[in-house]
Amino acid sequence: QVQLVESGGGLVQPGGSLRLSCAASGGIFSVNDMRWHRQPPGKQRELVASITRGGLANYGDSVKGRFTISRDNAKNTVYLQMNSLKPEDSAVYYCNADVRTSTGAFRNYWGQGTQVTVSS
Repeated sequence: QVQLVESGGGLVQPGGSLRLSCAASGGIFSVNDMRWHRQPPGKQRELVASITRGGLANYGDSVKGRFTISRDNAKNTVYLQMNSLKPEDSAVYYCNADVRTSTGAFRNYWGQGTQVTVSS
């Protein structure tokens, strides 16, 4: 069993910063690509950022230059540093990871989501 557990969401003022964390645990052989998605209320889920095991990162246009994705492979953890936050960044943020399990399967897992609210 593999679980992704997120933390770091909350309420922040426009222009502020938050740092999200997501740790994978369980029957893991290796964690490959990791991603952050977000879903504002009433809208479709959107890819925010992705990062390979080797650290190659990509970002959605709406967050490029403001957000930074990083990871610690020793901890099976991915981070999302969010700066210069805007009200339109408000959403439930979900962690996602491609995992090779200890049984040899290659599977995709989702975290439970964490709420980010940007408001004065």
